[in-house]
Amino acid sequence: MSKKLKIGIVGCGGIANQKHLPAMKANSDLCEVVAFCDIIPERAEKAAKEYGTEGAKVYEDYHDLLANPEVEVVHVLTPNVAHCPITVAAFEAGKHVYCEKPMAHNTADAEKMIDAWKKSGKQFTIGYQNRFRPEVQNLKKACDKGELGDIYYGKAHAIRRRGVPTWGVFPDKSKQGGGPLIDIGTHALDITLWCMNNYDVESVTGSVFYKLGELEQATEGNLFGPWDPKTFEVEDSAMGFIRMKNGAAISLESSWAINMLESREASTTLCGTLAGAEIRSGMSYAKDELIYNRGRNGQLMEESISSAGAIAFFDGAAGSAGVADNRQWLEAVLNGTQPLVKPEEALVVTKVLEAIYEADRTKQEIRF
Repeated sequence: MSKKLKIGIVGCGGIANQKHLPAMKANSDLCEVVAFCDIIPERAEKAAKEYGTEGAKVYEDYHDLLANPEVEVVHVLTPNVAHCPITVAAFEAGKHVYCEKPMAHNTADAEKMIDAWKKSGKQFTIGYQNRFRPEVQNLKKACDKGELGDIYYGKAHAIRRRGVPTWGVFPDKSKQGGGPLIDIGTHALDITLWCMNNYDVESVTGSVFYKLGELEQATEGNLFGPWDPKTFEVEDSAMGFIRMKNGAAISLESSWAINMLESREASTTLCGTLAGAEIRSGMSYAKDELIYNRGRNGQLMEESISSAGAIAFFDGAAGSAGVADNRQWLEAVLNGTQPLVKPEEALVVTKVLEAIYEADRTKQEIRF
């Protein structure tokens, strides 16, 4: 491919600098970043100097970036409540869109994004880069081959013992729409639904807790330093139970702060009729693991990926999930192929997360 896609970034905060811009730098044979926008101009200027092309444009208003005819692809990397209006406007301006997870903070906004995408004829994907981790890819292939049999129960793990983000607007409900459920629970649920290849939801129940966020003593030992209990507006943990139309079930656990020993994040447990599988990732684990379990030769067995295979997919810039996610997205736009993360799948995740919040508020089961 000789063509380089011209990218515009809307939102130059943490996720842009930690994931997207380094990934684009690693994939500079496919793209170049020509425009940066942030409501704090200094952040956009800093990102432009570090990652932009010579003469990269800097904007404070995303409408001005979208009016730039040079920009072909827009990455929407803002707080959650801004995803919908920016994405819709980008499609109306004729741009391809990569939107960070979650797709939106509620179903109504997510559906507006889907409608705008379908009218545009452009490419669209959501930032679930954990699908590109090697152990997740291995598990997905095993599920698709039927090696687990009929997968009738899954557990989506997004537990941090004390891992409240203390930067940006994470505790601000008006900008994020929620706390750990919508922030990290979304990744665990995406992995679980994708591996099960089951998006037909029957009903959802759930409980949402506001227990530790406002407690001063609960801030002790937080990975990112103490948070401010006075500005903590979102839940600190949330649990959901999802019934699927084929009888399968999924339990979802999420927390930024909870008095639980095991911190397990962006992970899934799957139970099938032929075998089970567990992905173990998070603060309690020195490395990501995938363990299959089944009966064989009269005994119960546990199998994991050999460490000898690590050279085939190594940690670091060239092998990171974020870089792999970015590359397949760029190639999908260039080649007119389907991105791995389909918007319709991300919509189901958003619907389930909103249903858990609603089930807690109404104390009722939410039917789909």
